[in-house]
Amino acid sequence: MNKELEHSFVEQLQKHQNIVHKVCRLYTNNVDAHNDLFQEITIQLWRAYPKFRGEAKFSTWMYRVGLNTAITLYRKSKRRINTQEFDSVEFKIKAEEYDDTEEQQLKLLYQAVHQLNDIEKALVFLYLEDKDYKEISATLGITEVNARVKMNRVKKKLRTILNP
Repeated sequence: MNKELEHSFVEQLQKHQNIVHKVCRLYTNNVDAHNDLFQEITIQLWRAYPKFRGEAKFSTWMYRVGLNTAITLYRKSKRRINTQEFDSVEFKIKAEEYDDTEEQQLKLLYQAVHQLNDIEKALVFLYLEDKDYKEISATLGITEVNARVKMNRVKKKLRTILNP
């Protein structure tokens, strides 16, 4: 790969790396897994970059590669034996004046989202990123109508999970 292409890739990755971090947060439960997934997505982006034609925005392409990589690794990880996270049983002391309401709400949201299937997770993620249905459909490779229908179903499903 020539230096100009390499420089362009690094510049774009630095500019949009939060996309990768958000995808990692959605599909992982701890820092080590997050870092591993970030590295894997970056490798896949690097491998695919010479084929990037610029037909879509770089960020849209990055979402697509990142989500596809995460979904592929997530499906592979489902074949392994589940273990309990140490962080969930670790004793934590918090100051009395600390209000963790927002943190608890985010935790509940992530717990609910982790119960969704791969496509539903991607839909919620892109929706929460304020992507319009046109960009969501382009990123996921589905029609706009299909994206809207799926999103409505996911909203109902999340309401059921969060308010049993």
